[in-house]
Amino acid sequence: MPLQKKNSKEQERAELHRAIWQIANDLRGSVDGWDFKQYVLGMLFYRFISENLTNYINAEERRTGDKDFDYTVLSDKEAELGRADTVQEKGFYILPSELFVNVTKKASNNPNLNETLAAIFRNIENSAKGTESEDDLKGLFDDLDVNSNKLGNTVEKRNKRLTKLLEAIGGLRLGDYSDNTIDAFGDAYEFLMTMYASSAGRSGGEFFTPQEVSELLAEISTVGKKEVNKVYDPACGSGSLLLKFAKVLGKENVRQGFFGQEINLTTYNLCRINMFLHDINYEKFDIAHGDTLTDPKHWDDEPFDAIVSNPPYSIKWDGKNNPILINDPRFSPAGVLAPPSKADLAFTMHMLSWLSTSGTAAIVEFPGVLYRGGAEQKIRKYLIDNNYIDTVIQLPPDLFFGTTIATCIIVLKKSKKDNKTFFIDASAEFVRGGNKNKLSQENRLKILEAFSVRKDAEYFSKLVDNKTIAENEYNIAVSSYVEQEDTREVVDITELNKEIAHIVKRQQALRIAIDAIVADIEGAK
Repeated sequence: MPLQKKNSKEQERAELHRAIWQIANDLRGSVDGWDFKQYVLGMLFYRFISENLTNYINAEERRTGDKDFDYTVLSDKEAELGRADTVQEKGFYILPSELFVNVTKKASNNPNLNETLAAIFRNIENSAKGTESEDDLKGLFDDLDVNSNKLGNTVEKRNKRLTKLLEAIGGLRLGDYSDNTIDAFGDAYEFLMTMYASSAGRSGGEFFTPQEVSELLAEISTVGKKEVNKVYDPACGSGSLLLKFAKVLGKENVRQGFFGQEINLTTYNLCRINMFLHDINYEKFDIAHGDTLTDPKHWDDEPFDAIVSNPPYSIKWDGKNNPILINDPRFSPAGVLAPPSKADLAFTMHMLSWLSTSGTAAIVEFPGVLYRGGAEQKIRKYLIDNNYIDTVIQLPPDLFFGTTIATCIIVLKKSKKDNKTFFIDASAEFVRGGNKNKLSQENRLKILEAFSVRKDAEYFSKLVDNKTIAENEYNIAVSSYVEQEDTREVVDITELNKEIAHIVKRQQALRIAIDAIVADIEGAK
């Protein structure tokens, strides 16, 4: 990309970010930032699907010869004629009178704006009822409660704030910020998620993985591949990891689509919204709601070619307290379950089970899983003895929102060319950005290059025979195998002693000279 164009894009992106943050701060009022994010994202989504549908219908009509066709000015009665075909193709339908642009025009003069919006959101969801896209649209607007007291304690106050929100979102020049409008919508979404995750601390960081980490995971799991069949994240949060495959490979090269599961209802809705915002059509994604460990929803879709995940760190789960789980085919091969107080390796076993023979899984893990004893040590023994762990990468500290710990990445493969495990110490691979560390492009590429060539590099990487790991009680902490560079100054003791002797000798000579001068002065008195 030419430097001038790149700088221009960065400036436009920065301007877009400033505008969105200003909207959030201006309108937030008494609404908590993390809660208000739902309203900003919800209205952004409403605008996106309105424009996305309008552009689709306009393009179809103009292709058939009506060069001046404009869906936004069509009557609802005329528009009804195309409903069935459009729902089949796009998965939803919005009548012209209910489009974002038309509702926004009349918002300030609509005393029933809250009721109008509530009805529109219901209508959009209901447009998919009885069709293949019903599950993808169901409940998408649940968090956009236009009658909530959070927006004001009277209808008039709520409508005033809703009008401001509609007009502010409508005023964002999303189409001017990129050659592809979708990038601007997606970028706006990710910016909001990043900023709110940052300001909300742990509550936000739980379901937002920094973009550069997401990109690294997607790249690791697709090294040497131009396309994959299906991608999966069992703890998908807002979908940022899954969507990085669209960036790394191109969405058309994820042939059968994007699959994920999320336990948090609000975040599950955000993930589906995020798919639409990135123009992933309904038939190309399947995001499920529920507890992946005890109620996985994609039995009929596994195995997966590429799996990426940043599951919650050391959370509680049923484990041995649920007698059914030890016979679950995902967990039973290890002969032991992850501890009830630490579900980390339960997620790891689940992903291994659903990984295709030629696939790769890249998982962000809490560092304790690399060396803790008990059941976790037994699970590591199973993974190493069966040669499933391909690589362990130590990441820098303070990369993630809500925690400063130095996490790691475990890469799993079922078809390796050697009986060894590769270790990469990337703990120093970061730049400081704001109040967090970040992986720069240079840092990311260095890690990816090492992962690809799989060779020893002093103080950075080491290929270790699995027998050695077994002898080391299945400890797979990177620091146990990659020697850290000693940056302390090397001191030559012999030379230092010579220098000290010289200083002492010189000091002695100076003392004699001073004594002589003092004696002369006293003799002259």
